[in-house]
Amino acid sequence: MRRLPKSLLAGLSRPLRARSPLPPLHPPPPNHPKPRRFPFSTQTLAPAPSPPSDAAAAKPAGLAFLEAAELHESEGDHSKALDLAIKALAPLHESHGGWSLPVARALRLAGAAASRAGLAGDGLESLVAAAEVVDYLAPARRGDPEVAAVGAAVYEQLAHAKMAVGRRWDAVGDLRRALELRTGCLDEGSAELGDAYRDVAEAYAGVLDFDKALPLCLKSLGIAEQRFGEDSAEVAKVRRLLAAVYTGLGRHVDALEQIELARMAYERLGLNVELSQVEIDGANICILLGKSEEALNDLKRVMKRADKESEERALAYVTMAKILSSQERIGDAKRCLEIARGIIDTKDSVNPERIAEAYAEISMLHESMAEFETSLSLMKKTLAILEGAKEMQHIEGSLSARMGWLLLHTKRVAEAVPYLETAVDKLKNCFGPQHFGLGFVYKHLGEAYLEMDKHETAVKFLTLAKGIIHATFGPTHDDSIDTNQSLANAYGLMGSYKLAMDFQEQVIDAYKSCGDDSSEELREACRLLEQLRMKAKGLRHAVFPANSLPVLPEHND
Repeated sequence: MRRLPKSLLAGLSRPLRARSPLPPLHPPPPNHPKPRRFPFSTQTLAPAPSPPSDAAAAKPAGLAFLEAAELHESEGDHSKALDLAIKALAPLHESHGGWSLPVARALRLAGAAASRAGLAGDGLESLVAAAEVVDYLAPARRGDPEVAAVGAAVYEQLAHAKMAVGRRWDAVGDLRRALELRTGCLDEGSAELGDAYRDVAEAYAGVLDFDKALPLCLKSLGIAEQRFGEDSAEVAKVRRLLAAVYTGLGRHVDALEQIELARMAYERLGLNVELSQVEIDGANICILLGKSEEALNDLKRVMKRADKESEERALAYVTMAKILSSQERIGDAKRCLEIARGIIDTKDSVNPERIAEAYAEISMLHESMAEFETSLSLMKKTLAILEGAKEMQHIEGSLSARMGWLLLHTKRVAEAVPYLETAVDKLKNCFGPQHFGLGFVYKHLGEAYLEMDKHETAVKFLTLAKGIIHATFGPTHDDSIDTNQSLANAYGLMGSYKLAMDFQEQVIDAYKSCGDDSSEELREACRLLEQLRMKAKGLRHAVFPANSLPVLPEHND
């Protein structure tokens, strides 16, 4: 297989003409900055040459290579497509200029083929370069359908390449840019535009930004209803996404309404697998609404309909265990989990994400029953399933965070830290640097380092946690108060009593705002502040901090 050369493309890393600065293809539009330099030498990207006078030059070699590469890519021959796309670049540069649409097409194709051939870094580099060419051309050729179509394809491929390496958060912006380009070249009611709205809504939901997902999902639903009819499978698919978005927004009644409409459509169409899946979704929403009996009825229908060894039947048992556990019918819940595991353990699923989510759900149910070793064992098994599946790093990050928390609170601090550090890396890529889940991981890392007497490192992570948790939940949230208390403890142990007292006073202010229900906590916080003041005066009998992590109940594994 021919690799992309180190600086992206060998043909563009050597000057094809004199190495003079790149002149623009045309005068840049007002307020449009000149494009920045590419990873390869953009000084070699020349403007478009004069049109050839010879009619035989109508199909230059570069275009012939490009069309051949596109044909091989459509046939799944990524290695040959990559080879031909690289060959196309130099002659396209000569015939059309470096900042041209054919060069963007070739870079997109090289990036897509490289990504599919397992050359993720080279693929991303090529696609980023293609995007820069598109962004340079688009303002001056506004309304040009060819630029819009190529640009949308470039950004969609760039998003997929980023998702493939776990960069979900970065990918959302690329999908949004692709949608903006598509709206300029597609009819408002076209099926392709409806799919684009749905894809971007799904991407926003995937990073838990449900507010931005909602209007896009509603647009997709409107287009699908017009084109396919309200009882179609296409509309039902969008309704399931809309239900997930409503659930993320806490609008559970609206979510259940969408689930019921999708359920009726699947029932009329005779799509039993999809019908079972949507009924399980409905049961989970009923649980959130406190409608346990309705949820159980949905699950019984799934069990009656689904094959004995099907994934749907296993997932129905997991959801039933959730209901039984909440009703403190622990023995029945455990039996449901055993049946579910008996099915899942023997399956080679075509959808490993669903299996991983099922194992994660089972592990958390065991955790809620204080069966911590069983829970940890299942989490480790799930992480093994996810190993190497970078497109599922959001699940891996969430599980690593959960494992780290559980190990920390069962006093296995040294074991907890690597899982928490992994969670930071995965969650930041998947959900962005300010996601509340990342705030909790920082908090737990700070607590872990505090336990290990690494006070400066503890302060670093606790400060990061404070910024995110306060911004998300406010200063009177339990975790906000707990983070401030940990910071007070850390600074107190470091002998930085002024800073420690500042954070201790923030704890006191928060408890004062919580009213009479927090009177005991307020008295303790005031006592700790007094101890800090005594410590600051050098009084030896002062005791600070009175700090320990919450102790979980004795586990019975």
